[in-house]
Parts: sequence; C-alpha cells; structure tokens
Amino acid sequence: MGAYILRRLLLMIPTLIGIMAINFVIIQFAPGGPVERVIAQLSGTDVSATARISGGGGDMGGTMNEASGAGAGDSVTSKYRGAQGLDPEFIKQLEAQFGFDKPPLERFVDMLWNYARFDFGDSYFRDIRITDLILEKMPVSISLGLWMTLISYSISIPLGIRKAVKDGSTFDVWTSGVIIVAYAIPGFLFAVLLIVLFAGGSFLDLFPLRGLTSENWETLSWPARIADYFWHLVLPLTALSLSAFATTTLLTKNSFLDEIRKQYVVTARSKGLTERQVLYGHVFRNAMLIVVAGFPGAFISAFFTGSLLIETIFSLDGIGLLGFESVINRDYAVVFATLYIFSLMGLLVNLISDLTYTWIDPRIDFESREV
Repeated sequence: MGAYILRRLLLMIPTLIGIMAINFVIIQFAPGGPVERVIAQLSGTDVSATARISGGGGDMGGTMNEASGAGAGDSVTSKYRGAQGLDPEFIKQLEAQFGFDKPPLERFVDMLWNYARFDFGDSYFRDIRITDLILEKMPVSISLGLWMTLISYSISIPLGIRKAVKDGSTFDVWTSGVIIVAYAIPGFLFAVLLIVLFAGGSFLDLFPLRGLTSENWETLSWPARIADYFWHLVLPLTALSLSAFATTTLLTKNSFLDEIRKQYVVTARSKGLTERQVLYGHVFRNAMLIVVAGFPGAFISAFFTGSLLIETIFSLDGIGLLGFESVINRDYAVVFATLYIFSLMGLLVNLISDLTYTWIDPRIDFESREV
C-alpha cells in the first residue's frame, strides 16, 4: 500500500503541472488583463466587479496620479487599448509590478516554483495575501459544501434503500420520476425562483437574501445565533441540494439491488433471519461500500462546483464568489493560486477516496494494480 500511495503522490506532480500549464496558456490568449484594467480605471471605463485598487504590490495610487499627469497630452503608441496619453514609463512600471516584463515561460516557471513552496504572493488589487484572502472566504463555502453533502446523504441513503426494497412498486416509480425531474432543473434557476417566491421578490418575504448571518448577529444570544445562521442557509442549501439527491439515491438503490440478489443473502434468509436483519446486518455494509467511499469526492464536488452561481446569486462571500470576481477583475494571482490549491485538494481527495475503499473492505488491494 505504501508503494501505491507513493506512486499516486508522484503522479500528482505532472498532473498539477499539466493543469496549470493549460490554464496559463489560455490566459495568455484571453483579452484584457490587469494592466488593461488599470488603464481602464484611469480612462474611467472600468466596469469590473470590484472597481477598487489597493496598494498590494506597491504605491499604485501615487503612480496612477503621476502617470495621469506626466503623460497627459502625449500620443503614445502602445499595445494596450486605451493607453494613448499615458507615460510609457508608467506602462512599464505596471508590467513590472504584475510580472509581465518577463517572458511567459519564465513567469510560468517562477509561478510553479513559488506554488511548490506554497508562496502564493499578494492579490493584484487587494491589499492582502492570497492565503489570508482564501482563509477569509473559506468558512462560507465550507458551510455550503458540508451541510449540502450531509443533507444529501441523510436523505438519499434511506430513500435509496427504500427504493431497492420496493423495487418496481408505485413508490419506486414515482420517486424516480421526482428525482429525475429535480436533477434536470438547473440549480441557479431554482435559486432565482426561490428568491422570487420566498425572499421578497414578488410574493413572500420569509427568508433573508444576503449573507450567512444578520447584521445584528453579534448582539444575539447563542441559540438565536444558531437559528439565524441556519435560517440564512435554507434557500442556498435548497437550491444546491435539488439535483444532489439523484446520483446518491440511484447509486444506493442499485448497490442494494446487486447485493440482495447474491447467494449469501439467500443463505441468511434460509437461516431464519428477518428481512431487517438481512438488510442491515449483511447487505448494508457491502452495498454501502461505493457510496461511503465516494463521500470525500462528493463533498469536494459540492464545495467547488456547486457554489459559484449560488454564492453569486445569494451574495455569499465565499470561494465561489471570490473566483468569479477574480476572473472579472483580471486578478490572475488569485485565479491561479485558487486553481492550484483546488486542483491539489481534488487530487488528494481522489487518493483518500481510493484508500477509503480499502478501509471499508480489506479485500480490495490497490497494491496489485498497475497505476
């Protein structure tokens, strides 16, 4: 097992490099950039998500004022759109500040070397280190991902078992139809519908629309704080969980059906055991192998893939909203740092999921597999 884990860890290195390289190349061809954003702010045409520039990498504010005065009236030919009238030296200072004065390959190698030491630097447009920024946003996304996964599993597993026991019945057919319809509804559209219906849109005003806590949260008692926290989670979790039941429910049902048809179940029944004893004493552990082993992956999937639109719609200041704003604002330092961290976490979780199989069922041996 040790050799298998070592091979998997070593394979993460080229995988990470490949992920970062593909996205780095795509960014090189993407229109706009941090330099263009500063130029747009100077010309008054910036419409980014966060139209605020802090001195994260130097005294940008002073340099901007200097450039707007020193280069005014000059007709400067520049590769940057809207740079006419700006001092060429100012443009060079911007390129040096953002690292664009170096060739792309050198910038990529430097980035990988820094990331390998978990040195992610500072945000381009926020006066804060990227690690601190991510840690600041992490609790919101963890709340959504963790609670959504727990709710999904707590409902999907009993429902899947019930569907397996009642396979082919009216209950099984109707619940399958409801699950498939729910799976087909986009979560972000359902989120908008929930806002319209229950968050002061056009009908009822029962739930808060923004954030995970109220403005007076600090003044509330502990029971009131807990209630307020979960009250804010109702609509986002409902929108996130809508399509999360289908996969786990049907996977649980099919796993139980496969186990119920095996010979050891017939033997257990012939010994006089009740259906409940057979189901939960013998079938449950074997059938739940693939479901339980997939829990880490399910959590990561909910944590990263489901939160972007939901956090944006409900104005939740988490990782998803941070990533969206970083792309819009061309804050490539945050974009690549979060991409690296999330890719690394995803690879590690995949390894943990595989190891969970061996923990649940010792008969599984990855050591004999060719990686």
